[in-house]
Amino acid sequence: MLTLRTRRRAAATARALDRLAAIEASVIALADEDLLDLADIFAAGAPTPLRDITAAEMRRRNISL
Repeated sequence: MLTLRTRRRAAATARALDRLAAIEASVIALADEDLLDLADIFAAGAPTPLRDITAAEMRRRNISL
């Protein structure tokens, strides 16, 4: 029973990490204008992981709102 639960958790973790990597790749693939639009959408709200990813990519590209 414990082995099965451990395998399920490991599989769920792997899927979550794959999704996160896909989201990060999608943000990186955006054109500058689209990245700025995405950043603008999340600028007014509470901090979120997507906002952090977007901000990091903007810093890497040396662009700002």
